[in-house]
Amino acid sequence: MLSRRIIVCLDVEAGRVVKGTGFVNLRDVGDPVALAARYEVEGADEIVFLDIAASAEERATLFDVARRTAERLFVPLTIGGGIRSADDVGLALRAGADKVSINSAAVRNPEVLTESADRFGAQCVVASIDAKQEDDCWRVYVKGGRERTELDAVAWARECVAHGAGEILLTSIDRDGARTGYDVALTRAVSGAVKVPVIASGGAGSASHVCDALEAGADAALLAGILHDGVTTVRVVKRAVEEAGLPVRSA
Repeated sequence: MLSRRIIVCLDVEAGRVVKGTGFVNLRDVGDPVALAARYEVEGADEIVFLDIAASAEERATLFDVARRTAERLFVPLTIGGGIRSADDVGLALRAGADKVSINSAAVRNPEVLTESADRFGAQCVVASIDAKQEDDCWRVYVKGGRERTELDAVAWARECVAHGAGEILLTSIDRDGARTGYDVALTRAVSGAVKVPVIASGGAGSASHVCDALEAGADAALLAGILHDGVTTVRVVKRAVEEAGLPVRSA
């Protein structure tokens, strides 16, 4: 069985790492370059750098900040936010990304996933899905959670994979920043629907929540606020995952 990954997310706005609840009420938590280096030392398996305002503001990702972050890292880095085309994917890769996250642009035109996978390989194409529960389904939102679509998250995940995505970054908007646990039902539904790795995101409040998401089928768990605020550390989380009987790389 492959080792489960603990991934740290840096949501970046105006060059600073921010964190909020439900994608709103953002607060400054630090410098992305310094935080990325710190989390790597603490044992993070990967870092995700998301320029959360780029799509809504219809501008390019902050590649200069991303590049400075990449220069400090030896673990894999995913860059996302404002990626609109396969050419943008190429720019992100040249800025130091190992993988590139695509969200709003893929909803507008799924072929951006296909073209990116064809040019650079599916292993570096991450379909980012932000979902909110509505009655008996999870609805996909774009532009940093600001705009609702008619897409069902589970069906959309399947379509993303069919178009070439090699990984799914799945975020529950309802749980984001709430620290009440990941949306395990959403995680289980998407993980069971696709054959590529799924990263659970949104809601981590403790190491046990991480175990819950991984046991629900996620290949990796994304952490942000509880690390930024010192509630726990990557090492503590990995120890809990290991004690739960799940394979994980040593911190």
